[in-house]
Amino acid sequence: MTMEAVVCTKLGDPTLPLTHEDAPIIVSSSHPIPPLTSATSVRVRVVATSLNFANYLQILGKYQEKVPLPFVPGSDYSGIVDAVGDSVNSFQVGDRVCSLADVGSFAEFVVTDQKNLFLVPDGCDLVAAGALPVAFGTSHVALVHRAQLKAGQVLLVLGAAGGVGLSAIQIGKVCGAVVIAVARGTEKLQFLKSMGVDHIVDSSKESVIDSVKSFLKTRKLAGVDVLYDPVGGKLTKESMKVLNWGAHILIIGFASGEVPVIPANIALVKNWTVHGLYWGSHRIHQPHVLIDSLNELLQWLSKGVISVNISHSYPLSKANLAFATLKDRKVLGKVMLVMGTPPKAKL
Repeated sequence: MTMEAVVCTKLGDPTLPLTHEDAPIIVSSSHPIPPLTSATSVRVRVVATSLNFANYLQILGKYQEKVPLPFVPGSDYSGIVDAVGDSVNSFQVGDRVCSLADVGSFAEFVVTDQKNLFLVPDGCDLVAAGALPVAFGTSHVALVHRAQLKAGQVLLVLGAAGGVGLSAIQIGKVCGAVVIAVARGTEKLQFLKSMGVDHIVDSSKESVIDSVKSFLKTRKLAGVDVLYDPVGGKLTKESMKVLNWGAHILIIGFASGEVPVIPANIALVKNWTVHGLYWGSHRIHQPHVLIDSLNELLQWLSKGVISVNISHSYPLSKANLAFATLKDRKVLGKVMLVMGTPPKAKL
């Protein structure tokens, strides 16, 4: 039995046309459907899987974890349970689930152990659930578990219109923080305004520092308590100028392509805490943190406390176009690969 899957056969730019001789990915219609590998394994028919910047870096060969070639990319996904092992007691065929994987979700089917799966509550859209684990999971662990963001504190989110940025904004508001968002372009700023952000900076037109300082002065706030940084580079260095004494710096990623330098002497004097946040490694070192985090996020999603904005959706056959959209940084939220017409949420 075979299925359709995106297969990375060599390292390179996944935005290249699939017919290009240097294209690193192909879309195979004859990839083997994965069998159940143990008595506790579950096979899921994938409904939706999200593109994360890490997937792009992985295919380029620039991610911190190298995967042997060939491999099926993809990390977080949602779908319907298709088959279960003899000892599976938490799920049954037909259940709506979501999960995350090291690789493998850019395909029609994926197999995982039951301990890695989460039931999607009634009321949750399955495509939204497929976009939840990595982006919202990253922000939830970063802000709630690591920085312990509290009501009234000031949160500064860089790259605020991307998938992790939007999730950080929403979680910041749930925590009761004063949220400052930095993004580029009129469309993104208008969207951020609709989300109830307290202050928005267009980094393409104005000084981030001057704008943030002016807002803080107007609100009689001493400074930024938590910096959420998926961008890196020059923007990180600038943002340090508005950080409060005792601030938390959350290093999420380096979308700018430049790793910033955080002066240890200034961190010492100002009592800053710098958190490196590699979310996926919690699966190995602190799995209970991820389990608690995702269960809370799924409850928030089912109750409408948070929402997932799907910016663009593509079929597997247009995976290169999906990566091109992600690379262009014009997205408002998440880019998804969706298999057919997803079932409607149970209400």
